[in-house]
Amino acid sequence: MSSRRDTPAEPLTPKYSYVVSLTEHHRRIDALNSEDLRALCKRLQITKKEEVISKHGASISAGLEPETFKPNMSEPSDLLATERVEKLARHLPPRTIGYPWTLAFSTVKHGMSIKTLYRTMQGLDSPVLLVIKDSDGQLFGALASEPFKVSEGFYGTGETFLFSFCPDLEVYKWTGDNMFFIKGDMDSLAFGGGSGEFGLWLDGDLYHGRSHSCKTFGNPMLSMKEDFFVQDIEIWSFE
Repeated sequence: MSSRRDTPAEPLTPKYSYVVSLTEHHRRIDALNSEDLRALCKRLQITKKEEVISKHGASISAGLEPETFKPNMSEPSDLLATERVEKLARHLPPRTIGYPWTLAFSTVKHGMSIKTLYRTMQGLDSPVLLVIKDSDGQLFGALASEPFKVSEGFYGTGETFLFSFCPDLEVYKWTGDNMFFIKGDMDSLAFGGGSGEFGLWLDGDLYHGRSHSCKTFGNPMLSMKEDFFVQDIEIWSFE
């Protein structure tokens, strides 16, 4: 009886990974300046912010039932009436839909401290909604694509936007002009930039703030005055 010989296994095809140095990695990130972004948008046939919204946002909202925009909240908001919550919910990233709104931070509960704010963000893994009421009674804020943190430079994605109720909701989404979404340190928290101005800025004690028009979001001044005083802040997560 002849013995059976095993068929030799085919040699494994080596898999190669493309590796670049850390310096080159940062160079490529820095290369995503406004001209490159505009060129990319042109190749993708996206020429205006309105087209971005119509191609990616309107179709999603149109296909959802009205009940979708009635979030389940962990507790009532002291700053947002139910109607305003539902209006904001229509502009949140699709990945937040279906998740409850959880109050992660409020100045009423946690005090006026940016250190405490950052500490409450640890462990979160969702976009966060910052709502500010100033001493003039104005209501405005930002949707951040990720929880706030101390950073050496700007971070975040184009999901980030600014908003204000004046008195109706106005939302200011990414224009594509730059990538200055969010920047945090122990002395301040800022959103948007360009020409040396922030769209929204808060100081380390969360009491004093400032708002300007900025290129990142194409927003007007969110507050009644350039410099404002904070009355209350709420930050909501979605998980």
